[in-house]
Amino acid sequence: MKFIIDLIEDVREQIGNHEEYLVTAGLLKADENDSEKLIYAGEAPLNTTVLDEQKRQLIFKMDGSESELTIGEIIPSLLISDMDRMMYELRMDVNIQYKDMEIVGFGKNDQQKRYILFIRI
Repeated sequence: MKFIIDLIEDVREQIGNHEEYLVTAGLLKADENDSEKLIYAGEAPLNTTVLDEQKRQLIFKMDGSESELTIGEIIPSLLISDMDRMMYELRMDVNIQYKDMEIVGFGKNDQQKRYILFIRI
């Protein structure tokens, strides 16, 4: 389970808060031969975020639009959050089949300027 504070710390350490990085979903699937191993299954751009105060979650969404979410759109507002909000869980809605997915890790691609949120499907 990852929280907003984990995201802020990783973005600072991995990409130095560079605002132009696109935020994408990295899809990981369990290996058919060994369920403990995860296989990279692709990447897709994220379009929006929703802060759900009741569920205490920051939800990243793919809505099929042309917009692409950047670090510059999400990190500045999170940096001024209070400590209670920093402990909101990170979740992702990919589509109707894959809703409320747990974000299991972070990554980056410096060549393509992408910051990756990994989910297991």
